[in-house]
Amino acid sequence: MNEWIVFLLLLLAPVVSSIPIALAYKSKGWTEKLPYLSVFGIFVSVVMSLYIFFVFPENQQYTYAWIPELGINFVFMCDYLSRYMGVITAVIAFFIAVYGLDYMKGDYRPSWYWFFFNLFTASMLLVVYSDNLFLLFVGWEGLGAASWGLIGHWFRDDDEITYVGMPKRKVGPLELSWPPSFGGWRAISTIRFGDVPMFLAIAAIWVLAGNLNISEIEWGVLFGTIGTAGTVILLLCILMGLFTKSAQVPFSEWLMTAMTGPTTVSALLHSATMVAAGAFVFIKLTWYIEPWHLHGVSGLEPVYIVVLFVGLLSGLYGALSGSGMLERKVLLASSTMSSIGLMFAAAAASFWVGHFAVLVAFWYMAVHAFAKASLFLVSGHLIHATHSRFLCGGLEFGKRIKPAFIVTFVATTFLVGMPPFTAYWVKSGMDEVMEHLVHDLGFLPLILLILTSLVYAGIMAKFLSLNFIKGEKPHHEHLEGGGLMKLGYSMMVSVLFVLIYLIFKSDETAEFVHAGYAPVSFAVGFAVLIAYVVALYKPQISALSKIGTFFNDRMYLPFANDYILPKTGFFVSHIVQEYGNRGIDGLFNTKVIPGLFGGISKGIRAIQTGYLSRYINIVLGLVMIVLILAAIGGVGL
Repeated sequence: MNEWIVFLLLLLAPVVSSIPIALAYKSKGWTEKLPYLSVFGIFVSVVMSLYIFFVFPENQQYTYAWIPELGINFVFMCDYLSRYMGVITAVIAFFIAVYGLDYMKGDYRPSWYWFFFNLFTASMLLVVYSDNLFLLFVGWEGLGAASWGLIGHWFRDDDEITYVGMPKRKVGPLELSWPPSFGGWRAISTIRFGDVPMFLAIAAIWVLAGNLNISEIEWGVLFGTIGTAGTVILLLCILMGLFTKSAQVPFSEWLMTAMTGPTTVSALLHSATMVAAGAFVFIKLTWYIEPWHLHGVSGLEPVYIVVLFVGLLSGLYGALSGSGMLERKVLLASSTMSSIGLMFAAAAASFWVGHFAVLVAFWYMAVHAFAKASLFLVSGHLIHATHSRFLCGGLEFGKRIKPAFIVTFVATTFLVGMPPFTAYWVKSGMDEVMEHLVHDLGFLPLILLILTSLVYAGIMAKFLSLNFIKGEKPHHEHLEGGGLMKLGYSMMVSVLFVLIYLIFKSDETAEFVHAGYAPVSFAVGFAVLIAYVVALYKPQISALSKIGTFFNDRMYLPFANDYILPKTGFFVSHIVQEYGNRGIDGLFNTKVIPGLFGGISKGIRAIQTGYLSRYINIVLGLVMIVLILAAIGGVGL
């Protein structure tokens, strides 16, 4: 098959297949039938991504003219990262779409949902396969637009179950409750804050390097040309876009309030698109920058140190916040933030460790994607079944909803890093990476990783326990139906078994297996197992309830987003309005410049008497001044 047709089908099939339902938004009959066409469009993307994976040669670049005069073309790269990530993105989106056929049935605006859901998928695929930074940025902006449409999908704010936080609960002047319309606005505004400097960085790369293709840019030469300050500024501008998109500290609040959207959106957003996009682009850039070969480039190491510790601190912050959460999806959102932080940290460690660290980050992304998508889909089913967004459900409830119970058990055990399940082998590689950093950065990175891993295991066990074993009896139970929902998360979690097979089979991941037998990795894995079992038995500790509330309030970080920053912004705007605008108005419109021109005008009118003798005197006076100045100049020479 012609590669151009393959890429067209891959990227356009989801969007084109969702246009009919978007156009038929007024017809209830058609909007109930056409979602199957939208799902089929995503299935076409799955087939094309698999075709690329198995047929296209690795590290092959495909270029199609767009704006060749400016070096902007459709450039797709089928390298190791894109081949795997393309399949991951398409398959996860398809499983979630199948689930969504049940979950979104009867929704009040399906046309809006399916169009933006498919746009979300296509945009991420464009980010994954793009080698040209400008083309990648087009997909990047598509993710932002789709996220706004999906997070704020239930814009009416008429159902408390779609909110995040506790209604009418206040801490100081701030009410800790957020509706869907606010969640969508916050997501797009936070992301836009990072997108602007990222776009400027891409423009700077085009000017300085004369090339926007990631795999072709001479990164070492570029950094050497712009010097230390230029390297730091350029990379930090790019990282602003990546950190905001991936909800790293201090830009994490939008991810928590994004849980106001449909659970299908949360599942896709947290696993294979949006949040994963920032980490994936950093992994992709690092793959081609190869910082382990550029130790002589000044300014590169400080940037990678920043990414390392932002990632590790975000990981710990997310895990600690999740330990106090009682809302199903917000708990999972906190754990996603934690996992994404570890991906950033592992990829950043490549500066000192080498190529292996990038592989660790990428494979952890793959394992996390399927496990977390499974948990979100289960969470959506539980919300439907109990009509509650809070953790609830005892052992009797768990027995009556066995598929969800089993999937949650598999997803959590395979994700936390306990031996011998899937994530253990990848996390063992991560332990080895942080252990290598002891020589360069001390024990702090390894300590932060271990602490995060232990707390993370606890919150995953808490999610399992309070939903299926030791939770309160739900006030409402509706267990009928949901066949496609069960099918969706069952297919999703089954891929974790495929991933462990690939880890043991692939040459690139052989070192993961070797690291899994190292004493340090086994000790950490065993500690994670203990933390998981303890939290399963004791998911809540009443003596620590105040600390739990503090963590549930996300250590009051919402104050920075919802109170301090808005107050500061309004204060600055008030100063600008009252003094800046008045000063500008006074300078140009009412006082300074008008007064200056008025004075000049009066002076000119004063000499316009109409008498010839007056004009002769003025001219003679000017001549005398000129002669005096000329004489002074001559003496000086």
